[in-house]
Amino acid sequence: MPTRAPIEFYFEFASPYGYLASTQIDDVAARYQREVIWKPIMLGAALKRTGQLPTVQIPIKGDYLKHDIQRFARLLDVPLRLPPVMPMNSLAASRAYWWLFERDRCLAKKFARGIFHAHWGEGRDLSAPEAVAEIAARLGISPEDLLAAVQQPAIKQRLRDETERSIEKGVFGSPFIIVDGEGFWGADRLDQVERWLATGGW
Repeated sequence: MPTRAPIEFYFEFASPYGYLASTQIDDVAARYQREVIWKPIMLGAALKRTGQLPTVQIPIKGDYLKHDIQRFARLLDVPLRLPPVMPMNSLAASRAYWWLFERDRCLAKKFARGIFHAHWGEGRDLSAPEAVAEIAARLGISPEDLLAAVQQPAIKQRLRDETERSIEKGVFGSPFIIVDGEGFWGADRLDQVERWLATGGW
């Protein structure tokens, strides 16, 4: 049986729906023997292309989002605490992920889960690189090495390149999941992702 392509999981650390999807996507994929490659991007670049603002900054929609994500978290039985800054600046966290990805993909994914949990599960603002380094230290990652890495031109460029490639693939929101070339936008599409994996599409 041929090896199936990995599922691409695009997300922005500042996205609460990205966080909620992150708690489920690997379990969904594992039921169908599929690998998931996590790909943080800078959603602001896509929003500029579409002319949109972050949802939390849009009147009426922002209030709904704050209510909806807490209701969604209760449904999934995962912790969620609104952070003081929404949306946070996730540059340092995203750069750190790609730095780790080049060294150890498993560790990079653990780091991403840790960032998501600290930001959305604990309600911490991780905009500052030092705050990101503190979370990384929990995983045995050198804070000094991380702080140096996120300033490296090559790592900055890697995040820009990954973001641009995602836009070329049609990614415009977080989470955005691509299964065998088929794109699904939103944490509320995970049931469709699973159905697609089970059936091969419709």
